[in-house]
Amino acid sequence: MDLRKLKTLIELVETSGIAELEIQEGEERVRITRAGVPAPSTMILPATPAPAASLGAPAAAAALGGEHAAPPGHEGHVVKSPMVGTFYRAASPGAKPFVEIGDTVAQGDALCIIEAMKLMNEIEADAAGTIKAILVENGQAVEFGQPLFVID
Repeated sequence: MDLRKLKTLIELVETSGIAELEIQEGEERVRITRAGVPAPSTMILPATPAPAASLGAPAAAAALGGEHAAPPGHEGHVVKSPMVGTFYRAASPGAKPFVEIGDTVAQGDALCIIEAMKLMNEIEADAAGTIKAILVENGQAVEFGQPLFVID
């Protein structure tokens, strides 16, 4: 790869806002990484919704409704996911879940963990009350704004 081409690629990375570029031509391989600029923490891409029949009731309602709303029949405060990641009810496999349906929680109590980019993020109750519904299965992928719990 000639020097002019490398210089052009470096300028492209600097001006475009991308954090990393990797190119391979034959046996030559070049990776250009922009130092000092944090990569975006999450990127939300539109996805093709799965057929409603293959989704659980809360996910099917969300897919059909467009926005994430509490499933019908659940009234109360809805705790929504603050990020994209994987939902876990307990701190580790085999451990007791943070909360069960019927448990009383205070504001700030841990409800679950969402793993995002290999980081475990404890999600806390933003309201006091009783857990009326757990809307996500353990190990399920969740989206930003997706309802997780209903607190009454």
